[in-house]
Amino acid sequence: MVGRSRRPRLDRALGFVAPLLAAALLGAAPGRAGEPPAEDRLLRLGLVGLDTSHVVQFTQILNDPKRPDHVPGARVVAAFKGGSPDVAASATRIERFTAEVTTRWGVELVDTLEELCTKVDAVILTSVDGRKHLEQARPVLAAHRRVFIDKPLAGSFREAQEIVRLSRERGTPFFSCSSERFLPELQALKASPELGAIVGASTHGPCPIETYVPDLFWYGIHAVEMLYALMGPGCETVTRVHAPGADVVVGLWKDGRIGVMRGIREGPTTYGAVAYGSKAILSLGAPRPGGVREPPSASSYSEMLKGVLEFFRTGLPPVTPEETLEIMAFMQAADLSKSRQGAPVALKEVVEGAR
Repeated sequence: MVGRSRRPRLDRALGFVAPLLAAALLGAAPGRAGEPPAEDRLLRLGLVGLDTSHVVQFTQILNDPKRPDHVPGARVVAAFKGGSPDVAASATRIERFTAEVTTRWGVELVDTLEELCTKVDAVILTSVDGRKHLEQARPVLAAHRRVFIDKPLAGSFREAQEIVRLSRERGTPFFSCSSERFLPELQALKASPELGAIVGASTHGPCPIETYVPDLFWYGIHAVEMLYALMGPGCETVTRVHAPGADVVVGLWKDGRIGVMRGIREGPTTYGAVAYGSKAILSLGAPRPGGVREPPSASSYSEMLKGVLEFFRTGLPPVTPEETLEIMAFMQAADLSKSRQGAPVALKEVVEGAR
């Protein structure tokens, strides 16, 4: 049965990229992180960045015990508004989302990140603009508050690398991922005994583009994260074919496996995946009459939040910083490939360029 395997060592997981990432990650000695909350105590959580629908969904799932997908063990009690006036997705929605979490759910709004950290045990950083994540994570990590950073980790690979460095310097763990990694259907696909070892994978999902971050950082990251959930780390080179309606990004892994992500901008934009196994080829979702496949479940937020709460209590991230950095390098390499008319780009070029 193919299930969750133990995380390989960094040198096995990332191939020749490993020494470069290790040098960036391991330079600082960890500090004191403080005592984790008691297992039986309700965690007090703070939100940072109220400009995404995720804050409403997360607050409802955690604070409303009547929801079928309620995740017990924590409550959102405070929030820092944040926002990016130059990003339409932030400026046009932040007031509505802020009003809902404060008025409907009684979440206290605070003026500074430092004040937020005095009121909570851990933080969920949700700002829709990845460029804000480094500056917002800095005081949270300095206060030794464990933090989950919603996708993307940062606005660039260099900024992502700095978050990892700060986490290690402060001895305060974080983790970051897309909720699509936690799709029950995706996990079941990977664990299927019919599949055998995964020798390749293909994923697809929506991929609208915003100009202020690398193309895949905005929404394509969901399908990229699904690809990594199936393939694991170890990609060496990326090649991207770009057209107005879609992108196709091909990654070559160090063991010779190939992973493909298709980002969609025209036509239906549902998520999907195909796992190529040593025993069978399996697709995400069950066929319906007429050959149409069921889409993945509408929400994987509750499954992800279970992992987030477990991380807040144990300090053990379900996705390692090394894998998250590789995903960031993968997406930034895809931008470089696009700028070079589809030429292959090594992930080590992105890592070296961030030094």
